[in-house]
Amino acid sequence: MPLSKLQFKPGVNREMTSYANEGGWFDCDMVRFREGMPEKIGGWTKVGSNSFLGSCRALHSWRTINLNNYLGVGTNIKYYIEEGEGYSDITPLRAVTPLDRNISVSIYGASATGEVGEVSAPMENVSITLTGVTAFSQINYVDAQSEGGDIVYLTGVSASGEVGDGTFINTLPVEVNGLEATGDVGSVNVVTTTVDFDSEILFSATDGSSTVSVNDINHGAVTGDFVTFTDAIGLGGNITAEILNQEYQVALVVDEDNYTIVARTVASVNSITIDGTYTPTPVVANASDTGEGGGSTIGAYQINVGVDTSISGNGWGAGTWGRGTWGSAAEISTESDTLRIWSHDNFGEDLIFNVSNGPVYYWDASGTNPKTKRGVLLTSLTGASNAPTVATQIMVSDRDRHVIAFGANPLGSSTQDPLLIRFSSQENATEWTPTPTNTAGDLRVGLGSKIVCAVETRQQTLVFTDASVHGMQFLGPPSTFGLNLLSDNISIIGINAAASAQDRVFWMGRDEFYMFDGTVRKLPCTVKDYVFSDFNESQADKVYCSTNTSFNEIWWFYPSSSSANVDRYVVYNYVLNLWTYGTLARTAWTDVGIMENPIAAGADGYLYYHEDGFDDGSTTPASALTAYIESSQLDIGEGNNFSFIRRLLPDITFRNSTAISPLVIFTLKARNFPGGPYLQTEDSSVVKTASVPVEQFTQQNFVRLRGRSIALRVESDTTGVGWRLGTPRIDIRPDGRR
Repeated sequence: MPLSKLQFKPGVNREMTSYANEGGWFDCDMVRFREGMPEKIGGWTKVGSNSFLGSCRALHSWRTINLNNYLGVGTNIKYYIEEGEGYSDITPLRAVTPLDRNISVSIYGASATGEVGEVSAPMENVSITLTGVTAFSQINYVDAQSEGGDIVYLTGVSASGEVGDGTFINTLPVEVNGLEATGDVGSVNVVTTTVDFDSEILFSATDGSSTVSVNDINHGAVTGDFVTFTDAIGLGGNITAEILNQEYQVALVVDEDNYTIVARTVASVNSITIDGTYTPTPVVANASDTGEGGGSTIGAYQINVGVDTSISGNGWGAGTWGRGTWGSAAEISTESDTLRIWSHDNFGEDLIFNVSNGPVYYWDASGTNPKTKRGVLLTSLTGASNAPTVATQIMVSDRDRHVIAFGANPLGSSTQDPLLIRFSSQENATEWTPTPTNTAGDLRVGLGSKIVCAVETRQQTLVFTDASVHGMQFLGPPSTFGLNLLSDNISIIGINAAASAQDRVFWMGRDEFYMFDGTVRKLPCTVKDYVFSDFNESQADKVYCSTNTSFNEIWWFYPSSSSANVDRYVVYNYVLNLWTYGTLARTAWTDVGIMENPIAAGADGYLYYHEDGFDDGSTTPASALTAYIESSQLDIGEGNNFSFIRRLLPDITFRNSTAISPLVIFTLKARNFPGGPYLQTEDSSVVKTASVPVEQFTQQNFVRLRGRSIALRVESDTTGVGWRLGTPRIDIRPDGRR
């Protein structure tokens, strides 16, 4: 009989049974399609030998004026700048103590008969919170002029009626309680000041233990936070000044004034980061360590670490440990306990970045050694005018050079509006106060309950809410931007679930995949049921979408139902219009551009160059990357007849393989009935392995296989092997009915 070609439709289809998908591919891992033919994907190698702390869910690459290639790496613990395969920690600070202290100021004996003009407090650089203040006119400002004349303006103060809480910049909160405006008062002076202030950070150690207790009044830290001590003196024994004056991770928060650290040998935090874990070498105190560290210790506290796993629901187990007292209510929507995700963009050569639903920061790339600097609050920059203090996402529009804050606080308020979009004046990251002579302003999305994310294209920015998608376009003065509803009744599964390619936007919804190419439409997906029927929805915020434009692909990394972390991927080829999937733990991805290869973040604390070789570079030496593709059943017999397969003629090329003798395994699997088990010959030998030189082909493989239908599986599991499948052929002969 003539040889029969094994030709299969490109793409993987899991929307039907294997038998119904005759002539197609049914299962795969680490495989893509090129010109309709399956091939093994590229492997990966480590970006240097250093690891980062935490789970990375944000990557952003850019180039400075000096041609430095920077990569922003945002984790739930820190924010880094990666350059030259090394990490610089630019995580912003939230407080420096004892310079920043909580001082309570009680105000007595203030008679009032009308407008409260100003409140004066005899200290400099104060922040004041007014609680329970009744005013019939606006409270204008707080003048802390006795020590320097700086004026701290109030925000969020109503012009009439009760004034609740205001949130203000700077560092020393002052509470003004029970002030009633019942008459004319030009100013209210501090009559009595109650100060609870201890100027020292105190250490204590125990002989034979590496645990050091730290006393710092109202430290504000949570377990896992990082603090850097300076100006401390040794405790008298093994705990020297050099041991104390370095960065530490808070081991345990005892209460609001006390926590513990583990004394460690002198080393930078990067040098003790091993496989993404903080692993210092402890130093044990001795009997001479009886000191307290002196009276001049400064503690620089980085912003509180974020959550690495989404927590939902109420009651026991919801939220973070220690967020309230024993027996306290746990009625939370977990907004404060949601996954930490950063957004970031470059403003010129500088970086603007923020924690989702948190403050906005700025990092200046100029200077002789910028990587020694930390990010600072956008509101703290010189000339900052009404810059947002909170945002869901931050972005710089490439076309018109506005900084855009999605889900920001309104002008004159510190309360976040999850549907508000604010934008700075053009070419100015600090000017956010709208005037007739600038282009700053705001817009509010009218459909949905919150902005989930925004994705920029060449023509417009798509703004996703939990119920709709809008197009935001630059119009120019006086409106600056406009919003158009593109579609409602859609969903998006998370802040990182969308990406743009060739002026189209692709995203994952709750149970569908979508695309915008001028209109919003659902993507036909041949693996939809496979993906969404095995998906951990409680960790949906971990979904990460990115492009791999060298291969015309959109990748989504997601957690399967049995995993709390990302362990799967699904890929859409937008040129061939087909799907593949597989297993891979990658928490973030950035495409080629500034970097020569795509870079992805592993769950092990390392970055990886992808499409580099054909092996798994997470081990040393690199290990084999197992790749396979398996077809659906293909009829080889008519009616009740069996057929006998005696030869396989493979058609495969070992493209760019580095192995001396690259090989793959061809497996032919026979069945009698669609739902029956696969059959094997008497010696169970249905697999033929051929070792051939690079770009050479095995001429034929002799097999003995009998059945009514067969499936083909092609697999490689050795290092240095890359392959692309062609059109194999088989030698089939009729073999009767039994």
